[in-house]
Amino acid sequence: MANYRGHLAGATAFFAVYLAGLFYVFSIDAAYTRFTLLELVAYPLALFGLCLMFALWPDVDTNSLGQTLFYWIFFLVDVVLIATRHFQEAAYLGLFAILPVLGKHRGWTHTWWAMLLIPSPLLLLPYLFFPERPLYGLPFYGAAVVGYLSHLVLDGVLFRIRRRRAYR
Repeated sequence: MANYRGHLAGATAFFAVYLAGLFYVFSIDAAYTRFTLLELVAYPLALFGLCLMFALWPDVDTNSLGQTLFYWIFFLVDVVLIATRHFQEAAYLGLFAILPVLGKHRGWTHTWWAMLLIPSPLLLLPYLFFPERPLYGLPFYGAAVVGYLSHLVLDGVLFRIRRRRAYR
């Protein structure tokens, strides 16, 4: 079991592999002609930030750095939604925000399906807002899933599931 520092270190290692994979899939030369220097720096930093955040997400169901970070984000976004009179969206965010604390630690937030489902807005929202670029959110979704995966691997959740199935 890793603490938040261990999860951040693990996410950093997993992200390095992910970023190397992105560099392999997408030509570096094409990126230099397509993006500005600011974008070439900001884009990987944004992906890295998402990876680190989602490495902390599974522990949002207990008193942790992840819980503090995400609940501050939820609070600030909720304030903005209320100030801009988007009350229905604020209510949905509030409903979503309380779900992790309704479960037990290492409950649903430590599952493979949550790893795929929780970051899905990063994949779906860009698709809805930019239908001409349907895969625009894919690298962001991938970074979030990689961070989440690093947490599950470090906590041993994925391997524990396999051991249980082997003894059945």
